[in-house]
Amino acid sequence: MEMSDKSIIVLAEDEFEDIELLYPLLRLREEGIRVTVVGTGNKDSYTGKHGYTIDIDENANTINPKEYDGIIVPGGWAPDRLRANIYVKGLIKDMAKSNKVIGCICHGASVLVSANVIQGYKLTCVDSIIDDVINAGGDYTCEGNFVDRNIVSAKIPGNLPQFMRSILDYLNSESFSTTEAVKK
Repeated sequence: MEMSDKSIIVLAEDEFEDIELLYPLLRLREEGIRVTVVGTGNKDSYTGKHGYTIDIDENANTINPKEYDGIIVPGGWAPDRLRANIYVKGLIKDMAKSNKVIGCICHGASVLVSANVIQGYKLTCVDSIIDDVINAGGDYTCEGNFVDRNIVSAKIPGNLPQFMRSILDYLNSESFSTTEAVKK
């Protein structure tokens, strides 16, 4: 399957970390991948922590996860809102059950915690949610970027280049299921 045949969801809510949403969005589009920005349903656009506004293409309660190859959860303060949304958690659970790529950056891992999909997975995240990851049954690593099966995680915005290489490698390979760490 060509990259242009792939489709990815990027989640958004107010106070997303601007670069953690925009960098993946632009890299995916650069590869010809169809990107759908999905919100929680209460607005047509959301504003990032640093003032960038992003328009929403779909709402979490109307999107069909079967039409997508994966999902990316940016960090910032948006995950606090995303993790409370039943439809967002449903999307994450559907992606996990289908072994589709799930990317989380920084605080984005908290959405995976609330969706109950990290038990038995090794992943990284920002320091302030390490306890959440461990208490949810995840195996925390301090690596800047980490891949465990279908979950790709990045610790901070500085790890975005490696994170996106891992996401693209997963999308480009039918057998990308090995555990891989990429140090910054």
